[in-house]
Amino acid sequence: MNYRILGRTGLQVSEIGYGAWGIGKGMWIGASDDESVKALNKAFDLGLNFVDTALVYGDGHSEGLVGQTIKKRSERIYVATKIPPKNYQWPARSGVPANEAFPADHVIESTETSLKNLKLDSIDVQQFHVWSDEWADEGDWLEAIQKLKRQGKIKFFGISINDFQPENAVRLIETGVLDTVQVIHNIFEQAPEDKLFPACERHGVGVIVRVPFDEGSLTGKITPETTFDSADFRSRYFRGDRKQQVYERVQKMVSDVGITLDELPETALRYVLSHKAVSTVIPGMRSVRNVERNCQIADGKGLSQDQVQKLKAHRWEHNFYG
Repeated sequence: MNYRILGRTGLQVSEIGYGAWGIGKGMWIGASDDESVKALNKAFDLGLNFVDTALVYGDGHSEGLVGQTIKKRSERIYVATKIPPKNYQWPARSGVPANEAFPADHVIESTETSLKNLKLDSIDVQQFHVWSDEWADEGDWLEAIQKLKRQGKIKFFGISINDFQPENAVRLIETGVLDTVQVIHNIFEQAPEDKLFPACERHGVGVIVRVPFDEGSLTGKITPETTFDSADFRSRYFRGDRKQQVYERVQKMVSDVGITLDELPETALRYVLSHKAVSTVIPGMRSVRNVERNCQIADGKGLSQDQVQKLKAHRWEHNFYG
């Protein structure tokens, strides 16, 4: 397992982290707790030392599984979690005051709940689950974050940037109060490379990348005939002709780069890790098989510059969450 520094936090985190949304159940089908715990333990066995969860993942269920698993391990595992906005608006909307989303009392209460779920004395990285740069200099949320840091209940503060809004954090980064950002970045979604990543490098902000496979598009498994259970959010994400669009783009990509469909997931992860601003990437992993496959990529080896440049030509500005 190869490790990178998470910005100015100084934490040495595994290149592949554990995205714990899927193990919270909820919008995913088939995630049994036994299998989730086995997958977590296998990841830790392989040297993975960074887990990203959230209070809303299964209403604390994901945090509970992460906490109970870590408690039985001897290794130092870094945990990042997230505070939901009090108004439960995803994504954050322009014009909404900061105190409607993250008032100080809500920030503190949510952190206390997460600490109980995780059975930890301190959270390594506490994040806001949404963000609007309009909040950079308003509200009392920063007072709460500073208080939690002084009390030792959180070590570092980050934000999870709204889907497909990578520049909606640059203002906060420039204030110097931010330690990490979490953002969607993959072969299709390359926009963070334009302004966000350079800002993070200038200010020593660690970068956590989510959705490296574009919800499955970049696994090579999506075809026009693929079906999902109606309760699975991907049935909406890939609605209409979206599966056909993805299939055609993926076929062209593997042809251009000279890889097979089976090599696409590895290539997708290596593309994310090819950017020096990125500290860790957190694919969702609900099975031991997923863990073994993804952790193999954290070997410090990268794509060739030729491959990276060819993949840059496959940038695709789309938002299937809408």
